[in-house]
Amino acid sequence: MFESLTGRLSQVVKTLRGEARLSEANIQDALREVRMALLEADVALPVVRDFIAHVRERALGQEVTSSLTPGQALVGVVHRELIGLMGETNAGLDLATTPPAVILMAGLQGSGKTTTSGKLAKMLREQMKKKVLLVSCDVYRPAAIEQLKTLAAQAEVDFFSSAAGQKPVDIALAALDFARRHYHEVLIVDTAGRLAIDVEMMREITELNTALKPIETLFVVDSMQGQDAVNVAKAFADALPLTGIVLTKLDGDARGGAALSVRQVTGRPIKFAGVGEKLAGLEAFHPDRMASRILGMGDVMGLIEDAQRTVDRGEAEKFAKKVKSGKGFDLEDFKQQIGQMKKMGGVAALLDKLPGQLARVAGNAQMDDKQVRRLEGIINSMTPQERARPELLKASRKRRIAAGAGVPVQEVNRLLAQFEQAQKMMKMMAKGGMTKMMRSMKGMFPGMR
Repeated sequence: MFESLTGRLSQVVKTLRGEARLSEANIQDALREVRMALLEADVALPVVRDFIAHVRERALGQEVTSSLTPGQALVGVVHRELIGLMGETNAGLDLATTPPAVILMAGLQGSGKTTTSGKLAKMLREQMKKKVLLVSCDVYRPAAIEQLKTLAAQAEVDFFSSAAGQKPVDIALAALDFARRHYHEVLIVDTAGRLAIDVEMMREITELNTALKPIETLFVVDSMQGQDAVNVAKAFADALPLTGIVLTKLDGDARGGAALSVRQVTGRPIKFAGVGEKLAGLEAFHPDRMASRILGMGDVMGLIEDAQRTVDRGEAEKFAKKVKSGKGFDLEDFKQQIGQMKKMGGVAALLDKLPGQLARVAGNAQMDDKQVRRLEGIINSMTPQERARPELLKASRKRRIAAGAGVPVQEVNRLLAQFEQAQKMMKMMAKGGMTKMMRSMKGMFPGMR
């Protein structure tokens, strides 16, 4: 999502060379680049103005240490200011109240409120072990109630039924009473939205807020709205006592300005970021990590947390022992590693959190999730014996596998070449050759050359 912004900011490093101190004269062009990068990313103009002023103030007169170039020193200042702009630290949910803790979801139609309600319910159930109840007060949008009911089933949480003819406040109060009687710890209330802000919508959600007295009122905003997102956020913040913001579609093609503007404009912390359509696609928002991703430094901690959350520890330990013992790494193991990558959000999600240099290498290699699925299809077309002993795969077997997977024989050959690279890498891991392994790492991924 921040590709354009990252690219522009990375040029800043190259504009300052050989200077011992950052001064007004030598940072002028660099700051102009930063300003243009932020404006092109749809960051609100007042936010850009304040941001540049803060960066200039912090940077002027800063000594450049021998281990840094002047460009890197300026990027360090920009990094710290980006963190400040987005809120310094992660702000978690406040559920410290007599159960049930009510979470009210607000936002425009199409911002992702309903999907986010399902994602949040799943996160609370799995990570915080909460008993959650979902209810929809959207009596206007066709199938909104059914959509939330389906998401509740997928998230394995309870759902309170409502109907199109009921009043939203009546639905919400009935759900709250039900939650109290059935010992639910959290009640998540999905509300109606409109295509644009109107008086009726604001009146309705204000009534819901007054009736429910939620401990959390989360504003859900579509990151792809750009400047509009900021205006909408301000209108909701003026009408409601918002406690936090959820940015959705952070994995999309938007330019990222909403993420940098919305917290500054509303004065409320960004608590979560939505990535992808799957119910697991909701992350706690960490300003420091997001700033690192914007500047092309990656989010290694995010990758580690994804792995801890999605990887089967028993399988991982079994695989590690197998690699360490020097036993053969076969095609079944290769398929399992592909599956683990898919659980972590697929290729795109991994690339987004890799540091810039690694991400560019992988990006140039034209990796995508379609190729990953094709690899799985090819391996699934093999017999267990063929997966365990890839050396058996001669011409006739390859033709049969290709036909079964619906791909040309060349695709089978390409998979086997990638598998051989992965096999070499695993042997290096077993021997402790980490540097060699990193050099050959590109062979592990589909589509890399």
